[in-house]
Amino acid sequence: RAAIADAGGWQAIAGIGITNQRETVVAWDRRSGTPVHRAIVWQDRRTASICDGLRDQGHEPVVQARTGLLLDPYFSGTKMGWLMRHCPAAAELGPHLAMGTMESWLVWNLTGGLHISDASNASRTMMLALDGPASGAAAWDEELVALMGVPHSALPEITDCAGRFGTTDPALFGGPIPICAMIGDQQAATIGQGCLTPGDAKATFGTGAFVLTNTGHDLPRSGHRLLGTILHQMDGKRTYALEGSVFVAGSLIQWLRDGLGVIASAKETASLAASVADNGGVYLVPALSGLGAPHWRPDARAQISGLSFATGKAHLARAALEAMAYQTHDLMTAFAADRAGWSRLKIDGGMSANDWMAQDLADMLNVPVERPDFVETTALGAAMLAMVGSGLAARLDDTLAMRGPVQHFSAHIDPALRDKRLAGWRAALAKV
Repeated sequence: RAAIADAGGWQAIAGIGITNQRETVVAWDRRSGTPVHRAIVWQDRRTASICDGLRDQGHEPVVQARTGLLLDPYFSGTKMGWLMRHCPAAAELGPHLAMGTMESWLVWNLTGGLHISDASNASRTMMLALDGPASGAAAWDEELVALMGVPHSALPEITDCAGRFGTTDPALFGGPIPICAMIGDQQAATIGQGCLTPGDAKATFGTGAFVLTNTGHDLPRSGHRLLGTILHQMDGKRTYALEGSVFVAGSLIQWLRDGLGVIASAKETASLAASVADNGGVYLVPALSGLGAPHWRPDARAQISGLSFATGKAHLARAALEAMAYQTHDLMTAFAADRAGWSRLKIDGGMSANDWMAQDLADMLNVPVERPDFVETTALGAAMLAMVGSGLAARLDDTLAMRGPVQHFSAHIDPALRDKRLAGWRAALAKV
C-alpha cells in the first residue's frame, strides 16, 4: 500500500511483478484461504529421509532426466508430500486443499482465489517435466506428482512468466491492478542482470548463493551434479538455464553476527578481512544446512579448521568471505565440465556490495567479475518482466537499459597463491 501510494495510486500502476523464494511452500483451504500449517521454507531439511528413501528405490535418474533436479529436501515436492503425511488438516481437506509456492499464495490472496504458478517456480518442485506441456493443470507430470505423494487437484495451473494473470481485488488497493509477471527469485535476478543470451552467467549472493547460466532453448543436461531449470517462459516457449545452488552465503555472515557475536554488522567484514595479510590457515566450510551443488550432501555439517592462539575475529571474518569464492570456484569447475564455462561472471545480491569479496571472487575465479550499481536485480527482473506482461515493452531486450551502470573487478592475485588457497579449501572440504 505504501508503494502504491508513492506511485500515485492504483490508477498509476501498469502492472505488478512478483518474485519469490522458489521452493518455500504453503498449503491452505480454498474456501477460507486459511493456511493449514506453517510455511516450509526452502532451507528446511526435514524431508532428507524421504529423499534418501526415493533415491534408494532408484527414482533419482528418472527425476533428474525429466525435471533437471536431484532428489534433495531443498525442492518443493517432498515438502508438499511431508504436509500430506504429517498435517492431518491438509489431508482431510480433499478437493478443498490448495498447495503452492509463494507466488501462488500471493496471487491467491491478491486476486481473491486465482490458483496459478509460473513455469519457473513450478520447475523447482520435482513435479514438472522441463520439456512437458507448457500450461494448465496438464503441465504437471502425473507420475512424479504421485511419487511425491501430492494430490494433483491441490496444485495450481501453470502459466507463462509474463502476461495478464488477473487483477487484484479492488477492495485491497482501491481498484484493480493487473498482475503481469511471476518468476522465481534467481531467474528474476538472471533477467535483471541482462543474461538474455545463451552463455551469460550470473551469481546472486543473498541468503544463499545461486549461479545460473542461460542455455537458451536447449534442454540443460548436467553430468556434474548441476541443475536444469526453466529460466522463463514467454508465449508458451521456454528458455532454460543450468544452475548451481549454494545453501549458505549471507546467512553465514548473519550467523557470525547473531549466533556467535563475532561481528557487530555485516558491513565490517570487508575491513576485518583487509586488516590481516591472509587467512592465517583458517578455513570455514559453511555447511550449516548441508552442502548444495555440486556436492549435494544434506548430511554435511559446517567446520572451522586451522585455529590457533594467533587466530582472531578478523581471520574468521576473512575465512567466511573467502568461502564465497571457494564455493563459487567449485561451481565454476562443474559448469566448465558441463561445457558451460564462464567468460565473465555478473554478481548481485546484498552480499555482493562487499568490495573485498567481489575482488576475491575475481582473484580466485580468474575471470572478470561485473557488479551493477543497483544490486537488487531480483526486483529489477520482476519489473522487466512486468513491463512485457503489461505491454509497456514488446520484448525483454527492450528493458535492458534498466540495468544501469556496472563496476568491474579483475584478477590481481599471484597464481601460486591462488593454487595454495584452493588446495587448503579442498583439504578443509574433505573433512566434512
